[in-house]
Amino acid sequence: MNAMLRPLLLSLVLCSSWAMAADEQHDADQPLGWVEKVTLEPGNVEIKAKLDSGALTSSLDARDIEVFEKDGEEWVSFRLKLENEANGERFSERLERPLYRDLTVRGAGGRDERPVVLLEVCVGDTRYEEQFSLRNREEMNYPMLLGRRSIGHLGVLDVRETFTTEPDCDTDSPLVAFDPDEE
Repeated sequence: MNAMLRPLLLSLVLCSSWAMAADEQHDADQPLGWVEKVTLEPGNVEIKAKLDSGALTSSLDARDIEVFEKDGEEWVSFRLKLENEANGERFSERLERPLYRDLTVRGAGGRDERPVVLLEVCVGDTRYEEQFSLRNREEMNYPMLLGRRSIGHLGVLDVRETFTTEPDCDTDSPLVAFDPDEE
């Protein structure tokens, strides 16, 4: 083989190997885009999430939100009404979760009180247990917003990119459990 062709062929092989590896899973060192597809548990529902460094706490579209008492503790009942990005099907389910905390949001529109619960979300090949404030996001472009607390677990954010990874989790995928000491 011609000595001048050898380095060219080697670089082509290395580039195609890198590209195949990048397609197979998200590298934690590779930045995520400002919009990513994630899956939400329960239901393994694939949705678009906006990664928003301007928000501290993540937010999820929820309807019919009610706080109630169960076994002496405060719980939250709410309905998810989401469209599964993977197959276009509607996902509508009523959930109950322990109330983690209450969140007061202040903005130009005034003051808003929201319940916060812990839920699992899959980004790339890893599951994350995160705090989500519940509110009706029906008029918003994205049913989920991932705030700085969540982005801190996910890695670097590149605001010039979108859809850099695909959610690929199952029950054997690693879980990064919520740690209240990190707050």
